[in-house]
Amino acid sequence: MTGDERRFGLGAGIALTLASTVLWGVAHLAAERRKTGLALMAAYVLMLAAVLTVFTAFSANLLSLAVQPSWLTVLTVALVVIALAWTGVIIWSFLLVRPPRSDTVGRFLSTTLAVALCALILAPTAYATRLAYLSRDVVHTLFAGNGGTAPIMAQDPWSGADRVNFLLLGGDSAPGRPGVRTDSMTVASVDVETGATVLFGLPRNLQQVQLPAGPARDAFPWGFTGSGPDTPGLLNEVFQFAEDHPELVPGVHKGKRGSTLLKQTISDILGIPVDYYAMVDMKGFAEIIDAMGGVRITIKAPIVYGKHREGLLPAGTRKLSGEDALWYGRSRTDSDDYVRMGRQKCLLNAVAKQADPMTVLNSFERLAAATKRAISTDLPQDLLPAVVDLSQKVKDAKMRSLSFVPPLISTSDPDWYVIRRKVREALDEDSASTKTAAAHAPSATESTDTPVSLDSTCG
Repeated sequence: MTGDERRFGLGAGIALTLASTVLWGVAHLAAERRKTGLALMAAYVLMLAAVLTVFTAFSANLLSLAVQPSWLTVLTVALVVIALAWTGVIIWSFLLVRPPRSDTVGRFLSTTLAVALCALILAPTAYATRLAYLSRDVVHTLFAGNGGTAPIMAQDPWSGADRVNFLLLGGDSAPGRPGVRTDSMTVASVDVETGATVLFGLPRNLQQVQLPAGPARDAFPWGFTGSGPDTPGLLNEVFQFAEDHPELVPGVHKGKRGSTLLKQTISDILGIPVDYYAMVDMKGFAEIIDAMGGVRITIKAPIVYGKHREGLLPAGTRKLSGEDALWYGRSRTDSDDYVRMGRQKCLLNAVAKQADPMTVLNSFERLAAATKRAISTDLPQDLLPAVVDLSQKVKDAKMRSLSFVPPLISTSDPDWYVIRRKVREALDEDSASTKTAAAHAPSATESTDTPVSLDSTCG
């Protein structure tokens, strides 16, 4: 029996169409198509059960799924299939319970409602599909690998290591200065079990740096000295110097020479292996901040910037645009490299904390485009799920910082033995404090203070 035969009125047709959108099969039962209605209800319940299972059983791994292109494809296809099936049920239900042909106004209103309900289902699906496509594009652009097809819970991704060390670089270029200078260099040493992190900051103007054994050290046996006025021999020049002189890193392709040599160099300086690197171009970083809608920073004292002191960032708490944030991290006017290093850490920390899920979703397309332009890394795709899991641990763990700047270290005549000793002491202290904290962990009824980074203040 059809809807026309049963002569559903406007009110009944609208109510049944809405009800069938919320629970499949209601309209079919009203139209006395009991078998079909019950089958649709059963399918709907099974679908909801499957979705709830995914969001409960795999809730801890949802972020990991978001960085695996193969899983993104599976989830996107599943979402599209569900949306199309849902839309089909809405249309089918509408056709069964729409008002008779003689009720022109009723037909128009009920048709408008059905179209609106279909749009309500399809629009979020289209948006989610777009986000999935952009995510896949970002992953494929930034990270090398086989497409992230490794299982979510694979064997130990860190190969038995207690800590993993990431070299975080801030790259900058300027008119009249060739290439990119890594003016910000920090190694984050992360405990893979707890997420406890020690940050080792290296100044850009470190001199007499010993390059790793091989062709690089053969070219500079007494330490890196550069090759003229444009490269006086500072640590921040090693990256670009290697790109311009392939003979220093034979067998390494263009675009990877700089990171390869700098990782090896900093590994020797600190006495620990540097596993991976990530570099953020400062101009691209400004685009990321603009895409986020700005970043809120507390400035303790006014910051003057520009060669001719043409700019000023007043003291106080305010939201900085990308350009202002760039000057905040760049300026050395009335200060020095070491003050700037501290501000750069504050800026990165503020961006990480303020990039909440809603902010990311609201400006995902702009963020994705800016990220592809701003970031380069050698992290493989297969490792991304493990890195995401580790980042969640880092957020809840303590973070310590040690910067090798005067008076601890003379940048013109560094004591490499002291640097390596301080690194060992910092890591030993971090491991000891982590074990102590685990032994005295509070019970479920006790409270604990939120861990605070030693570099939590900004100037």
